[in-house]
Amino acid sequence: MLNISQLNKEFESRVRLGVMSVLMVNDWVDFNEMKKLLEVTDGNLASHSSALEKASYIEIKKEFVGKKPKTSYRVTNSGRQAFTEHINALEKLIGK
Repeated sequence: MLNISQLNKEFESRVRLGVMSVLMVNDWVDFNEMKKLLEVTDGNLASHSSALEKASYIEIKKEFVGKKPKTSYRVTNSGRQAFTEHINALEKLIGK
């Protein structure tokens, strides 16, 4: 029997769940592509990605391409493990 407390609170948000899902199957994803995929605002994506970075689940790379700033994301090893555990817990909860 699964206890609901085994779910990771960091992934409760639709946006964070989306960020992690995209990063689990892609290497680096840039800000604009992520924003488009998830259909969120700049501020919404920035705040959720910042929280995931603070939890060490994603890495954020900021660089300049020409004179334009470019922000990209990728999942960390601990993020990959935590998200996999979260998905496994969800599957147990729904009886998969």
